[in-house]
Amino acid sequence: MKTISIIGMMSGTSLDGVDLAHCIVEETENGFSYHLGVCETIPYPESWLNRLKALPTGSALEYAETHTAYGRYIGRLILDFINQNRISADFVSSHGHTIFHNPTKQYTSQIGEGAAIAAICGLPVVCDFRTGDVAAGGQGAPLVPIGDQLLFAQYDYCLNLGGFANISMQLNGKRVAFDVSPANIILNHIAAQKGKPYDKDGEMAASGMVHPELLQTLNSLGYYHLQPPKSLGREWIEKEILPMLALFNISHEDAACTFCEHIAFQVAACLDNDPHKQMFATGGGTFNNYLVKRIAANTAVKLVIPDPKTVNYKEALVFAFLGLLRMQEKPNCLASVTGASRNVSGGGVYFP
Repeated sequence: MKTISIIGMMSGTSLDGVDLAHCIVEETENGFSYHLGVCETIPYPESWLNRLKALPTGSALEYAETHTAYGRYIGRLILDFINQNRISADFVSSHGHTIFHNPTKQYTSQIGEGAAIAAICGLPVVCDFRTGDVAAGGQGAPLVPIGDQLLFAQYDYCLNLGGFANISMQLNGKRVAFDVSPANIILNHIAAQKGKPYDKDGEMAASGMVHPELLQTLNSLGYYHLQPPKSLGREWIEKEILPMLALFNISHEDAACTFCEHIAFQVAACLDNDPHKQMFATGGGTFNNYLVKRIAANTAVKLVIPDPKTVNYKEALVFAFLGLLRMQEKPNCLASVTGASRNVSGGGVYFP
């Protein structure tokens, strides 16, 4: 048995903050097991929120400066996290923060310079997980499914309700996964129009009503008729979803209610409706009680929501695990998931 201690870092499209997780992974003859130690979400200060939101339309110089500055920022957060909790780690595995993702044009970009992180926190760093897969013709997303396959194999489906909803499953002996629909990125956008950071417990959505025409229009979008592999990005949201929401003159409550129904409908469309099967659900969206109720109402598959720590930090855990596979020069991006020409061991490695 070999035990590896890793700091996993994740920043999602919903900009909730920086997730840091102390992950202990044990490798045995039979595979891998894990333990989640100290975990923390560090909210972005307003200055970083504004900077990250503005960066996609900024200049090349602003991008270069922010890439390095964000790496140094992450490095300081990790160093403080280690010192304050008196923990140690063999290396850091950083997802960074996605600024661009357009695999059809063969580019994807997650900021957070690995050399800067390593220089500040004094540990080896694995980062930039998606570009290798995109270069090999893949979608570069989702990347979590190999963690689902090797760490959560007891479940028939693994659903993550983050900025986007994504799902993975075994199909004909292979792991298949894809982005299902937008989730928190839109629900948070609607809540922000009411001056709220998010819809706590789904109360706003629960007080609204489904708008049938908006729901039908959402469900008829071309993406939902594509076969996997497929993935979604901010660019698609700005082109397809935001103009549609603006077109329908309905209350924020009805918009939130309708979009929850849309997510639930699209999740159910991915399942075979077998009551003997289980779906492991994580991500911030699982705290939206109304959304969870609507997903459960749309399918006979049993919804399993784990403890809050696993819900919040599963993605940070899996990126820690991806870093371990990269350090071992093993595949961590599955061609069956992303559509790449081959399995890829993705990520750059930086030493302090």
